[in-house]
Amino acid sequence: MGDLMQLKLKSGLKVGQTSCHTAKIRDYVIEGHVPVREIERLLRERPAGFVGLAVPNMPLGSPGMEYGEKEAYDVLLVRSDGGTEIYASYGKD
Repeated sequence: MGDLMQLKLKSGLKVGQTSCHTAKIRDYVIEGHVPVREIERLLRERPAGFVGLAVPNMPLGSPGMEYGEKEAYDVLLVRSDGGTEIYASYGKD
C-alpha cells in the first residue's frame, strides 16, 4: 500500500471513501472534490465524533469536474468509527 493511501487510512477514511485529493483542515480530513460550501459548513458546525468529509471517486459535476454530463453525488460526513452519513447531496432531483 502506498504512502498516500496509508495517510488517508490513518486519517480515519476507509478504502471505499477515498478519492484523488486529500487535505487536512483544522482537525478534519477533506477527501475528494468536496464543495467549498460544505467545507465552510463543517468548520462552522464543528461536529464532534467525525473525522471529516468525503466525496468518493471523481463524480462529474463536482468541483473541478465540471464537464460532460453531470452525475448526482453525495458529500459524506465520516464518523470516527468509519461509518458515514450523507451531509449534502448534489444533482439529485
